[in-house]
Amino acid sequence: MSAVEPYSPDRSVRGKLRRRWARMVHRRPLRSIVDRPLISFSFDDAPVSAVQAGAEALQAHGVRGTYYVCAGLDGRHGHMGDYAEARDYADLSARGHEVACHTFSHLDCGKASGPQIIADVDRNIHALYEVGLETRHFAYPYGDVSPDAKQVLQGRFGSLRALHPGLIRQGVDLNQLPAVGIEGANGEARAAAWIDRAIARKAWLILYTHDVRPDASDWGCTPEAFDRLVSRAAAGAEVAPVGTVLERLQAQS
Repeated sequence: MSAVEPYSPDRSVRGKLRRRWARMVHRRPLRSIVDRPLISFSFDDAPVSAVQAGAEALQAHGVRGTYYVCAGLDGRHGHMGDYAEARDYADLSARGHEVACHTFSHLDCGKASGPQIIADVDRNIHALYEVGLETRHFAYPYGDVSPDAKQVLQGRFGSLRALHPGLIRQGVDLNQLPAVGIEGANGEARAAAWIDRAIARKAWLILYTHDVRPDASDWGCTPEAFDRLVSRAAAGAEVAPVGTVLERLQAQS
Protein backbone atom coordinates (compact mmCIF):
# COMPACT_ATOMS: atom_id res chain seq x y z
CA MET A 1 0.00 0.00 0.00
CA SER A 2 1.75 3.18 -1.15
CA ALA A 3 1.60 6.36 0.90
CA VAL A 4 0.18 9.69 -0.23
CA GLU A 5 2.38 12.66 0.67
CA PRO A 6 1.01 16.10 1.65
CA TYR A 7 0.88 18.62 -1.17
CA SER A 8 0.49 22.39 -1.14
CA PRO A 9 -1.27 24.11 -4.06
CA ASP A 10 0.13 27.32 -5.51
CA ARG A 11 -0.01 30.08 -2.87
CA SER A 12 2.01 32.60 -4.85
CA VAL A 13 0.70 36.02 -5.85
CA ARG A 14 0.22 34.66 -9.36
CA GLY A 15 -1.81 31.76 -7.98
CA LYS A 16 -3.99 34.10 -5.93
CA LEU A 17 -4.61 36.30 -8.95
CA ARG A 18 -5.51 33.27 -11.07
CA ARG A 19 -8.07 32.11 -8.50
CA ARG A 20 -9.53 35.61 -8.24
CA TRP A 21 -9.83 35.88 -12.04
CA ALA A 22 -11.40 32.43 -12.23
CA ARG A 23 -14.26 33.59 -10.00
CA MET A 24 -15.14 36.26 -12.55
CA VAL A 25 -15.30 34.14 -15.72
CA HIS A 26 -17.18 31.10 -17.07
CA ARG A 27 -19.95 31.62 -14.55
CA ARG A 28 -23.13 29.55 -14.38
CA PRO A 29 -25.48 31.37 -11.98
CA LEU A 30 -27.92 29.43 -9.84
CA ARG A 31 -31.35 30.45 -11.14
CA SER A 32 -33.37 29.11 -8.23
CA ILE A 33 -34.42 31.10 -5.18
CA VAL A 34 -33.15 29.67 -1.90
CA ASP A 35 -35.95 30.36 0.57
CA ARG A 36 -35.12 28.01 3.45
CA PRO A 37 -32.00 26.90 5.32
CA LEU A 38 -30.22 24.03 3.55
CA ILE A 39 -27.01 22.36 4.65
CA SER A 40 -24.87 19.74 2.90
CA PHE A 41 -22.05 17.85 4.61
CA SER A 42 -19.33 16.68 2.25
CA PHE A 43 -16.08 14.74 2.47
CA ASP A 44 -13.10 15.08 0.16
CA ASP A 45 -10.91 12.12 -0.87
CA ALA A 46 -12.94 9.57 1.15
CA PRO A 47 -10.59 8.47 3.94
CA VAL A 48 -11.86 5.28 5.62
CA SER A 49 -12.70 7.24 8.78
CA ALA A 50 -15.04 9.51 6.81
CA VAL A 51 -16.73 6.51 5.21
CA GLN A 52 -17.21 4.92 8.64
CA ALA A 53 -17.48 7.50 11.44
CA GLY A 54 -18.67 10.31 9.16
CA ALA A 55 -21.42 8.26 7.56
CA GLU A 56 -22.49 6.80 10.90
CA ALA A 57 -22.91 10.26 12.45
CA LEU A 58 -25.02 11.46 9.54
CA GLN A 59 -27.16 8.32 9.55
CA ALA A 60 -27.71 8.58 13.29
CA HIS A 61 -29.47 11.88 12.59
CA GLY A 62 -31.39 10.45 9.63
CA VAL A 63 -29.46 12.40 6.98
CA ARG A 64 -26.88 11.67 4.28
CA GLY A 65 -23.77 13.33 2.83
CA THR A 66 -21.69 13.76 -0.32
CA TYR A 67 -18.34 12.04 -0.87
CA TYR A 68 -16.01 13.52 -3.51
CA VAL A 69 -13.92 10.49 -4.47
CA CYS A 70 -10.50 10.07 -6.10
CA ALA A 71 -10.44 6.47 -7.32
CA GLY A 72 -6.67 6.70 -7.70
CA LEU A 73 -6.35 6.85 -3.89
CA ASP A 74 -8.16 3.52 -3.41
CA GLY A 75 -6.59 1.52 -0.60
CA ARG A 76 -3.62 3.82 -0.14
CA HIS A 77 -2.36 5.40 3.08
CA GLY A 78 -1.66 9.06 3.70
CA HIS A 79 -1.58 11.85 6.25
CA MET A 80 -5.38 11.52 6.64
CA GLY A 81 -5.16 7.78 7.35
CA ASP A 82 -6.18 4.94 5.05
CA TYR A 83 -8.34 5.70 2.03
CA ALA A 84 -11.51 3.83 1.11
CA GLU A 85 -11.83 1.42 -1.82
CA ALA A 86 -14.34 0.83 -4.59
CA ARG A 87 -16.48 -1.52 -2.49
CA ASP A 88 -16.79 1.21 0.14
CA TYR A 89 -18.09 3.69 -2.42
CA ALA A 90 -20.73 1.22 -3.58
CA ASP A 91 -21.76 0.63 0.03
CA LEU A 92 -22.06 4.38 0.66
CA SER A 93 -24.32 4.74 -2.35
CA ALA A 94 -26.46 1.80 -1.19
CA ARG A 95 -26.93 3.57 2.14
CA GLY A 96 -28.20 6.70 0.41
CA HIS A 97 -25.07 8.83 0.40
CA GLU A 98 -23.99 10.65 -2.75
CA VAL A 99 -20.75 9.56 -4.40
CA ALA A 100 -19.38 12.49 -6.38
CA CYS A 101 -16.24 13.18 -8.40
CA HIS A 102 -12.79 14.58 -7.65
CA THR A 103 -10.05 13.86 -10.18
CA PHE A 104 -8.58 10.34 -10.38
CA SER A 105 -5.10 11.27 -9.17
CA HIS A 106 -6.07 14.28 -7.01
CA LEU A 107 -4.79 16.47 -9.83
CA ASP A 108 -4.35 20.17 -9.12
CA CYS A 109 -6.83 21.73 -11.56
CA GLY A 110 -5.34 25.15 -10.99
CA LYS A 111 -2.06 24.16 -12.64
CA ALA A 112 -3.14 21.47 -15.12
CA SER A 113 -4.16 22.12 -18.72
CA GLY A 114 -7.69 21.55 -19.98
CA PRO A 115 -6.81 18.25 -21.75
CA GLN A 116 -4.98 16.99 -18.64
CA ILE A 117 -8.00 17.76 -16.46
CA ILE A 118 -10.44 16.06 -18.81
CA ALA A 119 -8.26 12.94 -19.09
CA ASP A 120 -7.91 12.61 -15.32
CA VAL A 121 -11.60 13.28 -14.64
CA ASP A 122 -12.67 10.81 -17.33
CA ARG A 123 -10.44 8.18 -15.74
CA ASN A 124 -12.14 8.77 -12.40
CA ILE A 125 -15.61 8.65 -13.93
CA HIS A 126 -14.78 5.36 -15.66
CA ALA A 127 -13.35 3.78 -12.48
CA LEU A 128 -16.52 4.64 -10.54
CA TYR A 129 -18.76 3.52 -13.39
CA GLU A 130 -17.03 0.14 -13.22
CA VAL A 131 -18.56 -0.36 -9.75
CA GLY A 132 -21.97 0.87 -10.86
CA LEU A 133 -21.71 4.52 -9.85
CA GLU A 134 -22.50 7.61 -11.92
CA THR A 135 -21.16 10.90 -10.62
CA ARG A 136 -23.07 14.10 -11.31
CA HIS A 137 -21.20 16.62 -9.18
CA PHE A 138 -17.54 17.59 -8.80
CA ALA A 139 -15.15 19.26 -6.36
CA TYR A 140 -11.79 20.76 -7.31
CA PRO A 141 -8.96 19.02 -5.40
CA TYR A 142 -7.31 21.50 -3.00
CA GLY A 143 -10.07 23.91 -4.06
CA ASP A 144 -7.66 25.10 -6.71
CA VAL A 145 -9.26 26.28 -9.92
CA SER A 146 -8.45 28.10 -13.14
CA PRO A 147 -10.57 29.59 -15.93
CA ASP A 148 -9.62 26.60 -18.12
CA ALA A 149 -10.78 24.15 -15.46
CA LYS A 150 -14.17 25.83 -15.17
CA GLN A 151 -14.59 25.96 -18.91
CA VAL A 152 -13.82 22.29 -19.61
CA LEU A 153 -15.81 20.91 -16.67
CA GLN A 154 -18.93 23.05 -16.67
CA GLY A 155 -20.76 20.90 -19.21
CA ARG A 156 -19.96 17.62 -17.45
CA PHE A 157 -21.37 18.17 -13.96
CA GLY A 158 -24.37 19.76 -12.33
CA SER A 159 -22.08 21.66 -9.95
CA LEU A 160 -18.39 22.29 -9.37
CA ARG A 161 -17.45 22.92 -5.72
CA ALA A 162 -14.48 25.00 -4.60
CA LEU A 163 -13.20 25.91 -1.10
CA HIS A 164 -13.73 29.65 -0.63
CA PRO A 165 -16.22 30.25 2.22
CA GLY A 166 -19.70 31.60 1.59
CA LEU A 167 -23.44 30.96 1.54
CA ILE A 168 -25.27 29.87 -1.59
CA ARG A 169 -28.19 31.93 -2.85
CA GLN A 170 -29.72 32.76 -6.20
CA GLY A 171 -27.00 33.96 -8.58
CA VAL A 172 -24.10 32.09 -6.98
CA ASP A 173 -21.78 30.42 -9.51
CA LEU A 174 -22.51 26.70 -9.89
CA ASN A 175 -19.09 26.34 -11.54
CA GLN A 176 -17.34 27.47 -8.35
CA LEU A 177 -19.61 26.83 -5.36
CA PRO A 178 -18.34 28.08 -2.00
CA ALA A 179 -17.81 25.71 0.92
CA VAL A 180 -16.68 25.99 4.53
CA GLY A 181 -14.15 23.62 6.05
CA ILE A 182 -14.53 21.62 9.25
CA GLU A 183 -10.81 21.36 9.82
CA GLY A 184 -8.03 22.62 12.03
CA ALA A 185 -8.02 23.70 15.67
CA ASN A 186 -10.90 26.16 15.25
CA GLY A 187 -12.80 24.11 12.69
CA GLU A 188 -15.83 23.21 14.80
CA ALA A 189 -16.43 26.75 16.06
CA ARG A 190 -16.04 28.20 12.58
CA ALA A 191 -18.41 25.67 11.03
CA ALA A 192 -20.96 26.18 13.83
CA ALA A 193 -20.98 29.93 13.19
CA TRP A 194 -21.61 29.34 9.47
CA ILE A 195 -24.41 26.88 10.26
CA ASP A 196 -26.11 29.51 12.43
CA ARG A 197 -25.65 32.08 9.67
CA ALA A 198 -27.21 29.80 7.05
CA ILE A 199 -30.21 29.10 9.28
CA ALA A 200 -30.72 32.76 10.11
CA ARG A 201 -30.42 33.90 6.49
CA LYS A 202 -32.29 30.96 4.93
CA ALA A 203 -29.39 30.07 2.67
CA TRP A 204 -27.65 26.92 1.45
CA LEU A 205 -24.33 26.04 3.09
CA ILE A 206 -21.91 23.32 2.00
CA LEU A 207 -19.50 22.08 4.66
CA TYR A 208 -16.53 19.85 3.92
CA THR A 209 -13.92 17.87 5.82
CA HIS A 210 -11.62 14.93 5.16
CA ASP A 211 -10.84 12.39 7.91
CA VAL A 212 -13.16 11.95 10.91
CA ARG A 213 -11.14 10.32 13.69
CA PRO A 214 -9.93 10.99 17.25
CA ASP A 215 -6.42 11.88 16.04
CA ALA A 216 -7.73 14.02 13.20
CA SER A 217 -5.29 15.52 10.72
CA ASP A 218 -5.10 19.26 10.09
CA TRP A 219 -7.65 18.69 7.31
CA GLY A 220 -10.14 16.71 9.38
CA CYS A 221 -12.13 16.70 12.60
CA THR A 222 -12.99 14.39 15.48
CA PRO A 223 -16.13 12.20 15.47
CA GLU A 224 -17.47 14.12 18.47
CA ALA A 225 -17.08 17.49 16.77
CA PHE A 226 -18.65 16.22 13.57
CA ASP A 227 -21.63 14.74 15.43
CA ARG A 228 -22.25 18.02 17.26
CA LEU A 229 -22.24 19.91 13.98
CA VAL A 230 -24.65 17.48 12.31
CA SER A 231 -26.97 17.77 15.31
CA ARG A 232 -26.80 21.57 15.18
CA ALA A 233 -27.56 21.62 11.46
CA ALA A 234 -30.40 19.09 11.61
CA ALA A 235 -32.09 21.06 14.40
CA GLY A 236 -32.60 24.12 12.24
CA ALA A 237 -32.15 23.23 8.58
CA GLU A 238 -32.88 20.65 5.91
CA VAL A 239 -29.74 18.51 5.61
CA ALA A 240 -29.16 16.64 2.34
CA PRO A 241 -26.40 15.78 -0.17
CA VAL A 242 -25.27 18.42 -2.65
CA GLY A 243 -26.97 16.77 -5.64
CA THR A 244 -30.25 16.29 -3.77
CA VAL A 245 -30.37 19.94 -2.68
CA LEU A 246 -29.62 21.21 -6.17
CA GLU A 247 -32.24 18.96 -7.76
CA ARG A 248 -34.87 20.19 -5.32
CA LEU A 249 -33.98 23.83 -5.90
CA GLN A 250 -34.04 23.47 -9.66
CA ALA A 251 -37.34 21.57 -9.60
CA GLN A 252 -39.08 24.46 -7.83
CA SER A 253 -37.80 27.19 -10.17
